[in-house]
Amino acid sequence: MLWGGNLGQLEIRAEGGATRLVARFPYNAETELAPGRREVIAPRAFADRIEAGGEIHLLFGHDYNRPLASTTAGTLSLRDTDDALEIRAELDGGTSWSRDFLAAHAGGLIRGLSPGFQVLAGGERIERRGNDTVRTITSASLRELSAVTRPAYPTAQIEARAWETHQDRQPYRGLVNPLNRWRA
Repeated sequence: MLWGGNLGQLEIRAEGGATRLVARFPYNAETELAPGRREVIAPRAFADRIEAGGEIHLLFGHDYNRPLASTTAGTLSLRDTDDALEIRAELDGGTSWSRDFLAAHAGGLIRGLSPGFQVLAGGERIERRGNDTVRTITSASLRELSAVTRPAYPTAQIEARAWETHQDRQPYRGLVNPLNRWRA
């Protein structure tokens, strides 16, 4: 699973006693993930999974043990446009982690949105631009979205990525290799 995020696009609103989160993950925002490693998520890259209507969660820090909302619970709605993935979530504050999230957001500590996804077969294009490798994600299965402290894009950031293609595999395949956890 890969993670991407969006800096400064989380907004919390109190409306009629409910707490609502509104966020955007913009498409076509190229970022440098590491020296010489760039990535772009193409418009509507997540469309198939969203339109299929499967369960997608909003999590606190990519942790399935700290869910904030979900599509099947009716507390998360997604709108996929050519410009951005837009989300709206209703948060109840009934769990300790949702209260922690709301307090951290109020304190300015959590402002990022980060999608967790798996790139589908044929869903990426990797090219060389000068000394840089640019990966464009064109089709991916969105699994979750997370509120995070340090997303990696200027407008959508990423912490770590698998940069290998199906032909390029890491030489060490044991569980100890920390890079294995980023592999799609």
